[in-house]
Formats: sequence, C-alpha cells, structure tokens
Amino acid sequence: MMRRLMVFSLVVLTLSACQRETEKLVEVSGHIFVFNYRVASATYLVTLNKTGPIPDGTVAIAKFDNPAGGDPIVINEKIFPAWNKITLQSPNVRCVRKDKPYSVDIRLVDAGGRTLQELKTQLVSDVDQSVLPSKPLVLGAGYERNPEVFKPDGTVDYGRDDDCPA
Repeated sequence: MMRRLMVFSLVVLTLSACQRETEKLVEVSGHIFVFNYRVASATYLVTLNKTGPIPDGTVAIAKFDNPAGGDPIVINEKIFPAWNKITLQSPNVRCVRKDKPYSVDIRLVDAGGRTLQELKTQLVSDVDQSVLPSKPLVLGAGYERNPEVFKPDGTVDYGRDDDCPA
C-alpha cells in the first residue's frame, strides 16, 4: 500500500511539472520597429500580455536578429508578477530594411534558471532605416540643434549610413 502511494505521488508530481512547462504565461500582443528621427535611433519594441501567474524572480531573455549582421542582440528584463503588460525594447539597431523579416526569440526563465515559456515572433518594417539621419538632429534635454547636422553656414548634413549589408 505504501509503495502504491509513493508511485501515485511521483506520477502526480511528474504530471504537474509537465503541465507547468506547457502553461502559457504570456502572449505577444504587439511588435514594431520604433524610428526616432530626432535622435537618429531605431529599436525593436515587443509587448507581451500576461495570461497566467508569473513567479517572482522571472526574467525575460529576448534575442533579436541584428540587422547590421553579426551576433544577435540579447537583453535580460526582470519581470514583476504584478505587471499585466511587459515591454521588451532592444538597444539602438542599425541597417533595418523595409519588408525584410527579423526574428525575435523570447524565453521566460524562473529565478532558478529553468525555462518557463518560449516564444518566437518576426518583425517586418514598412520603412527602410535610410529615412533616418545618421546623426541626431538634436542634442541634450533642451533639444538643441546638433551643429554636426545644422552647419553655421546654413547647410544641412543628414549623413548616410553606408556600412549596412545589402
């Protein structure tokens, strides 16, 4: 009898652990490239909606394709259980091309390093990054005109980013 109870307990624990791994904690609710022409920047922005309880100490690890080539861009974002919406934003990226799909892989990892959920999505920009100047148009908190762009003689140099892969 005791042996059956131990086997039953082990089966229940195993099944509950399997259920936890497949439980959906978040879902992708939006994704976009954000182009800020004032500061000449482009970033990935992915939003997630919480669909289940997120354990304290959970971290989102997002891996973004690098549009300029090379290694993916990886961020770690601490997730707080009270959040209903989660925003993941990359550092500035270069060389985003119109109509080209870029992958984003997201893993939610608990405080012990165990993967709770994995998500994959793709972003496609409807504009090319060539619409951005290569230098910020403004500097500082007061949005002072950048003298590297707006020359004293009245000319303007928006520059170009010619180092991007084709």
